[in-house]
Amino acid sequence: RESDHRAWTPVTYTVTRQNATVQGLIQGKAYFFRIAAENIIGMGPFTETTKEILIREPITVPDRPEDLEVKAVTKNSVTLTWNPPKYNGGSDITMYVLESRLIGKDKFHKVTKEKMLDRKFTVEGLKEGDTYEYRVSACNIVGQGKPSFCTKPITCKDEIAPPTLDLDFRDKLIVRVGEAFSLTGRYSGKPAPKVTWLKDDIVVKEDDRIKIKTTPTTLCLGILKSVREDTGRYCVTVENSTGSRKGFCQVNVVDRPSPPVGPVIFDEVFKDHMVVSWKPPLDDGGSEITNYIIEKKDTHKDLWMPVTSATVKTTCKIPKLLEGREYQIRIYAENLYGISDPLISDEMKAKDRFRVPDAPEQPIIKDVTKDSAVVVWNKPYDGGKPITNYIVEKKETMATRWVKATKDPIFPGTKFKVPDLLEGCQYEFRVSAENEIGVGDPSPPSKPIFARDPIAKPSPPVNPEAVDKTKNSVDLSWQPPRHDGNGKIIGYLIEFQKVGDEEWKQANLTADSCPETNYKVTGLTEGLTYKFRVKAVNAAGESDPAHVPDPVEVKDRLEPPELILDANMAREQHVKAGDTLRLSAVIKGVPFPKVTWKKGDHEVSPKADIEVTGVGSKLEIRNTVHEDGGMYSLTVENPAGSKTVSVKVVVLDKPGPPRNLNISDVRSDSCYLTWMEPEDDGGSVITNYVVERKDVASAQWVAISSSSKKRSHMAKYLMEGTQYLFRVAAENQYGRGPYVETLKPIKAIDPLHPPGPPKNLHHVDVDKTEVSLVWNRPDRDGGAEITGYLVEYQEDGADEWTKFQTVPMLDCVVTGL
Repeated sequence: RESDHRAWTPVTYTVTRQNATVQGLIQGKAYFFRIAAENIIGMGPFTETTKEILIREPITVPDRPEDLEVKAVTKNSVTLTWNPPKYNGGSDITMYVLESRLIGKDKFHKVTKEKMLDRKFTVEGLKEGDTYEYRVSACNIVGQGKPSFCTKPITCKDEIAPPTLDLDFRDKLIVRVGEAFSLTGRYSGKPAPKVTWLKDDIVVKEDDRIKIKTTPTTLCLGILKSVREDTGRYCVTVENSTGSRKGFCQVNVVDRPSPPVGPVIFDEVFKDHMVVSWKPPLDDGGSEITNYIIEKKDTHKDLWMPVTSATVKTTCKIPKLLEGREYQIRIYAENLYGISDPLISDEMKAKDRFRVPDAPEQPIIKDVTKDSAVVVWNKPYDGGKPITNYIVEKKETMATRWVKATKDPIFPGTKFKVPDLLEGCQYEFRVSAENEIGVGDPSPPSKPIFARDPIAKPSPPVNPEAVDKTKNSVDLSWQPPRHDGNGKIIGYLIEFQKVGDEEWKQANLTADSCPETNYKVTGLTEGLTYKFRVKAVNAAGESDPAHVPDPVEVKDRLEPPELILDANMAREQHVKAGDTLRLSAVIKGVPFPKVTWKKGDHEVSPKADIEVTGVGSKLEIRNTVHEDGGMYSLTVENPAGSKTVSVKVVVLDKPGPPRNLNISDVRSDSCYLTWMEPEDDGGSVITNYVVERKDVASAQWVAISSSSKKRSHMAKYLMEGTQYLFRVAAENQYGRGPYVETLKPIKAIDPLHPPGPPKNLHHVDVDKTEVSLVWNRPDRDGGAEITGYLVEYQEDGADEWTKFQTVPMLDCVVTGL
């Protein structure tokens, strides 16, 4: 029966053997089978197959794998590949088994330890020089099939093959700008060669435009959107341990040329034509310039007119101009790939070649006296006609009108002595050249000069002396020279010389760095002796030196410290809390003293800013609080002595809390409060005390006094039986200080007293060991209910009373007598 049916179908009734062949089954269906034995009596019970049987072709082991090949061999590894068997035995291949045999051995050994389905495997860990042969078998669910045919014996050694290179490009390649190009080829070699691309001997690197792709057999360099800079000699190198191969290609990325290089030079200018020249383009676009295109334009018109487009020279004659008109010239460069952007000239007027002379350069003034000066100049370009005269003009610097220096012609010389100057006035001079065409433009004005006799060097400074010194400096002072040489003293040069040396060294490099008659020479060596000298300098030069009479030994001049107090340290300082405290003093002493600030016997607060300068010191405390008050001291000390000054600082603030708050004389409606003044009154007199109370059951404090100056107060109007807390604060002119509060609440009740003595004590019964006593209540209970009576007894003649017990009633039996 089929596995998904319940009905049984008979197959045969006459089988006498113990086997049978069932025909007519459907491939892919599953069936159950059963068999019964039959004899003459009848049919016995059926025996059924325990599992269903799937009908399919018979399954065998796979055929042998095919095409077992050796792909790569090194000194310690072998790489093999193979194809699957032609027939898998009717079941999928589950794994491959690779085996090897060392030549000289008999047995094959399994190479793969793990289940392997890939048809490629690299056997590693082999010994160099050994020879192996390999075979591979396929496995399915039935088992392992026959092995493949063995490989040829393989010896473990590195395979070596020199590189080969087969290129797809020629020696030269021309590409238009913006186009893409690629250089491709094929290569081989063992071991696998390294591929390197170079451009002009520089390694090519990939970016957004440049792409390099290399496979085990092919190579490619691609460049997108080429630019002129991509032009160059490209080289590809394939190299391994056996050698290298190179391929070259000269790539020329071509474009239209860049503009000709300006400026446009007007070599010749005439009234009806011009001759212009220029320089070739910096970049010819990778192709030779074939010609230049020249155009002209009258500046009064918008139309460019062609001149020529056939010239290959960098010069051209521009004909057919109108005299007096201004023209511009436009020049293009052209090659096989296009026309460049234009080079445009400046405007140039078409006029005859002869013109007035150019303006001379700025004249130079020499030999100035109080009433004359010599003007010297260079000959300018004569404009094509010889110069016939020079015109020299003068004017005072603050004036606007130029005046001719002489009416007589000045030629051929290029200098002239200008007479009739006014002493002390400042003058400028200029020169114009004249030819037969006319007078040219004047030169730029000369530098201004004063009409006065020449300046001589000054006399030496007077009485130089050393007025002060430290361990590395000397202060010098002197008086001005008696004669300034008719020129302003610019300043002074100071020089010093170590005693025993010949060389004088400059203390200042320029005279204008010392315009006054004093100078501090620094950078000297302590303990050495120096000589000093001073020179005066004016426009004419340096004076002879004036020497300090005696050599000076460089060392500190000792002066004991001196303090000059500012107003903020002259008397006791009062500072309101929150304000800034400032203390300062001027400090003197040589060498400059060491400065120390203290508060009492301790260092000042870290929040204090202390500043020390070369002339004094300042202490500053911002946002002062009461704790910043105290005695501040400033100590200055140097080897010559020390000095200390002190000032008391009071920081004015609210007072502290009152002390020792005490409550007494508690009654049912009042109590009496006393306290002591605060330890700290805030630097100001206590003006009053504020007294407040609070019912312990309430959260609100109620003021009962706010103006009392006394240190006590009778709190009245209390409610009998209520518990109260009290607090007190002190006030001064700067505000109210913190409160001091009672630690425990008090209850408003009258005070309690002991009760009076019981009355009418007598006995009512007596026995040999006990006495029965009775008595009456006392006249007063002391303000509270009586809680009991203490009974005592005394033996006759004794001094001591013995306590018996306390009883709550008015009778008691005393026992144990």
